[in-house]
Formats: sequence, C-alpha cells, structure tokens
Amino acid sequence: VQLQASGGGLVQTGGSLTLSCVASGSISSVDTMNWHRQAPGKERELVAAITRGDSQTYADSVKGRFTISRNNAKNTAYLQMNNLKPEDTAVYYCNAQGVRGYYSGTYYYSADSWGQGTLVTVSS
Repeated sequence: VQLQASGGGLVQTGGSLTLSCVASGSISSVDTMNWHRQAPGKERELVAAITRGDSQTYADSVKGRFTISRNNAKNTAYLQMNNLKPEDTAVYYCNAQGVRGYYSGTYYYSADSWGQGTLVTVSS
C-alpha cells in the first residue's frame, strides 16, 4: 500500500488549502482514512478521520474550519482547510486503516499505512 499526500504550501492567515491523499496498490477497500499533523517540537495529533461510511471526526481545534471527505472509488481522501491560522502550521500526514486488496494472486490486509507528509505553512 502506498499513500501519496499533496496540496501543502504557504498561505496567509485566513486563507485556504486542500490536501489530497491517494492510496494505491491494487486496493479493493479502505476502512478509515485519517489526517494527522505534527508541528515543530510537538507530538503528532489526529486532525480528522472519515470512515468508509462517511462518518467524520475532527479535533476540537479544527472543527468548523476543516472538512474531510473521500472518494471511495478513487481511494482518495481530501482535507479542505479554511480560515487557516498560524497554529495550523505543521507537516500533515495521511493514514489509511483497514486496507484490503488483491495482488499477484494473494489477498492482503494492511491494518495501518502511512504516507509521506506535506508541509502546510500559515504566515501571520
């Protein structure tokens, strides 16, 4: 399973960005897709999660500003980030839980897969 995150960049306070995360590797389904972030000197934290049935969870710090969504047919998750604040500056990581697929004649299951991070910088 490979996860490719993209969409990070530099934005001013109050601006918006949309992150994308594509899961690949002959995947048939993904249970939950998550976005985490890690700011300099801080621990990684869960920002938002979405189940295959579209049940969504958000960290209190981003509720009302961030929206997570997914396209099951494309095994892709998105994070729409509005009204960005300097404290949102971090490396954002996507994570896929419960990945099922079929490769070279073998069914596989991956409980927890991570992609590389994408840097979001919010200037004040």
